[in-house]
Amino acid sequence: MSGAASSQDRYYAGIRMVRYDLVKELVIALVVTALLVLVAAAAFSSPDDPSVTIQTWAQSDPVDFVTTAVSELSGQSETAGYGQPYNNTPDAAQAIGPIQPAVWAGVSTPINPAQDFVLKPLTLASTGNPTLTAALQAYDQAGATQQGAWLDAYTKALANATASDGQVTVASGDYGPVPTLMSNLLAVARTGGLDGLLLDSGHFFQTDFTRPLLFMGDGSYLSNLAAAQHLTGDQWGMMNETGSYPGQTWLWLYTFWYQVPPFSTAPNADLVVVILMVVLTALLALVPFIPILRDIPRWLPVHRLIWRRYYRS
Repeated sequence: MSGAASSQDRYYAGIRMVRYDLVKELVIALVVTALLVLVAAAAFSSPDDPSVTIQTWAQSDPVDFVTTAVSELSGQSETAGYGQPYNNTPDAAQAIGPIQPAVWAGVSTPINPAQDFVLKPLTLASTGNPTLTAALQAYDQAGATQQGAWLDAYTKALANATASDGQVTVASGDYGPVPTLMSNLLAVARTGGLDGLLLDSGHFFQTDFTRPLLFMGDGSYLSNLAAAQHLTGDQWGMMNETGSYPGQTWLWLYTFWYQVPPFSTAPNADLVVVILMVVLTALLALVPFIPILRDIPRWLPVHRLIWRRYYRS
């Protein structure tokens, strides 16, 4: 050992040495970084808002909830006319000439808004409730014309509805059993029961939130919350979703096209943007094989500027 130490001393002879404690430096760096993170998180943290549910919707804006439920029952909601993959509404799918991917894929998640959002949950909730059971029977036995008349009249009355103590009140009129159906659906929603009923998929774990999201999306409550948080798409910025890595930041290039003409006004913008991104991705993958495109780095030698020390040698 003494010979090895002597050899090492001769090797480093004349070289100035400074004592360096790597562990100490690492601990200091970690402590300083942790303090900076805590200070920055306290000063610039983003809000961690609670999840939006049908229960909070029904409690916060019962009139909008009932108005949306009536539109689902009458088949006038956005989901009812969305088309594939939820239903076969004619001419609802976006297309570019004969290119209609949604139509080709077909209905993969069948949804009947009237049944799935209103009638089935009410049927499950009618156990032990003779008033609701009678209202469901009366509505079911009425013809389509009569149902439409009740729903149209009730929809018009909702424009001047008021809410008090968890109840929605409208002017007197011939609405048939519709008010009873809506009051019971509102009551189920306010207790949180409708959230569970719309999540029911027949599996042990309920992880498909398609139905509750579509139902809430047909109303104004969710869009108003988005507008209050500046999340409607007319402003640029970044946000982070709790537990959703990496969030939306990787979608910036995709969503960019929606902000500029002609995509911002195109009725089939979704399909056009998807096709554009497929083309751009293919071009990026094929850069080494496209004669003119692959020569651009040679004509614009930016890499030589970045690696200038290497190229000087």
